[in-house]
Amino acid sequence: MEKIVVLTGAGMSADSGISTFRDAGGLWEGHDVMEVASPQGFAKNPELVLDFYNLRRKQLFEVEPNAGHKALAELENHFEVHVVTQNVDDLHERAGSSNVLHLHGELRKVRSVGNPSHILDWDKDLVLGDLCEYGHQLRPHIVWFGEMVPMLEPAIELVNQADKLLIIGTSLQVYPAAGLSGYAPADCPIYYIDPRPSLNYELRQRKDVVVIEDTAANGTPDLVEELVGR
Repeated sequence: MEKIVVLTGAGMSADSGISTFRDAGGLWEGHDVMEVASPQGFAKNPELVLDFYNLRRKQLFEVEPNAGHKALAELENHFEVHVVTQNVDDLHERAGSSNVLHLHGELRKVRSVGNPSHILDWDKDLVLGDLCEYGHQLRPHIVWFGEMVPMLEPAIELVNQADKLLIIGTSLQVYPAAGLSGYAPADCPIYYIDPRPSLNYELRQRKDVVVIEDTAANGTPDLVEELVGR
């Protein structure tokens, strides 16, 4: 069965009403990014960081997958589909996608500061004093600035095996995720959906890129119909 790998970014979830967090001034919900998304920020003011992600987690229960998420789930009826997402929400899973790799972590999970591989499902607020079974504080299971991206190698392997590559709702400016398309096989067609598409270095080197200037919710269902031959 043909393998389709899908790379999704903030624009995928924006159509469901999830804030992209970062505004034009580079602030995340009014905070400097290093205050709420770095190990240094967590060490300096852990309560601020925990509150920031508690609000993000609560927002997940107020939104639903959009037509783009649902179309990608339907694509599994025709192809082997793997979604590699920069998003920390669970909208792909809730739409029905079976194979989702989260590059930057997941809001509905937490992990121990003493053992990064000790990961727990978590749907309530996370506060100081919430400890793992070994007595270490729990923190959001989010890849912060300055931290390694542990799922990057598995993502590269998936892209390297793709028969078709879809890129949806990302500015292709944030590395290392933005460089993933460079690992696609030379003969792999690439489809890029974004309302403000901007080809990065990796895509400019390709001859087989189809750019669809549209939102994820509008452009994805149309592309899925084309791919399944309806």
